[in-house]
Amino acid sequence: MFAGKISPVCLCIFVHIVQSRKIEPGRPEPFCREPSTDCQCVPFYQCATNTFNTGGSVLIDKRFGQHPCTDSVEVCCNDVLPSGDVTTVKPKVSKKKCGHRNDGGLGFKILGSEDKNAGFAEFPWMVALLEIVTFSEEQHKFFQCGGSLIHDRVVLTAAHCVYNKSIESLIVRAGEWDTQTSGEPLPNQDRKVSQVIIHEDYKKESLINDVALVVTEEPFSFTDNVQIVCLPKSTVVQNDEKCIASGWGKDKFGKEGRYQVVLRKLTLPIVGNERCQEKLRETRLGHGFRLHDTFMCAGGVAQEDTCEGDGGGPLICPTGSSPSQYFQAGIVAWGINCGGEMPGVYVSVAKFKNWIDAQMGHLNFEKLYDY
Repeated sequence: MFAGKISPVCLCIFVHIVQSRKIEPGRPEPFCREPSTDCQCVPFYQCATNTFNTGGSVLIDKRFGQHPCTDSVEVCCNDVLPSGDVTTVKPKVSKKKCGHRNDGGLGFKILGSEDKNAGFAEFPWMVALLEIVTFSEEQHKFFQCGGSLIHDRVVLTAAHCVYNKSIESLIVRAGEWDTQTSGEPLPNQDRKVSQVIIHEDYKKESLINDVALVVTEEPFSFTDNVQIVCLPKSTVVQNDEKCIASGWGKDKFGKEGRYQVVLRKLTLPIVGNERCQEKLRETRLGHGFRLHDTFMCAGGVAQEDTCEGDGGGPLICPTGSSPSQYFQAGIVAWGINCGGEMPGVYVSVAKFKNWIDAQMGHLNFEKLYDY
């Protein structure tokens, strides 16, 4: 783990490479700042005036601002609680109804984060798919894609995320939020993979039938930051609805883009397939392009788009039965660049609901995602 003091005068956070918690691909890029001599940077729940058990949300300064603490869950504290007085939050094992969103997050909020940073545990079904790569005789975990938990042992993701990947090299991480710290109130959970089920008609060139299930060796424990998302009925059609995408993907397309450290969220309008096809025909795809009916589209708003690294992640929409309950309408699949006014293309989960149900039946797993 790259954390703690790297030198007496500089605290470094490596944004791209991972060993135990870092989950972003690429070459390490250190961002350093001088440690403060006026206070001590500690997790917010270890500061006497900002304990986790105060009954309200603690407000934390945005990372890399003027605040001397670079960790997103740390505060600059002059009155640190003695170790014996610190009340840490122990994960409470409890399963909630599928798709329960912790709107705004649990325990604290980041000041100055606008609306694009997800709160801690706001989307407790969000998972990161990691790939273990060995170099220099050391193992490193690289972020590959997003996914969503639909069972305590099953993740729904895009087929292109796991196609031709060795099962032994894959790790599923649930409960993640800030990829650069281990100071969140509740820990994340890592599981090895026992099986990958890719749709039998997946087309790697066109990404048709771009859906897969990842089965873990051991079940995840249901806690406040690890839960499952609901899935739609096979007959559901999304129209004129604003839904939410989440992920750690790049903020821009190509080399200029940077992977996100804290989980991000975007509210996106659903774009009808006919309109989406018209827009896509204006691109290099040409006037003869046909959008396959197993896809759906969302976005089309400048600077509001999923991007590289968001693949496999969920697009969720409200169920309508409860203000805090959501179902997964789409899986991030592909697009033409990102960040412009072109809609992004998603796998329609409703189109594959029967396929998912069939695979769960073959596994003898209960369908926990129905609502």
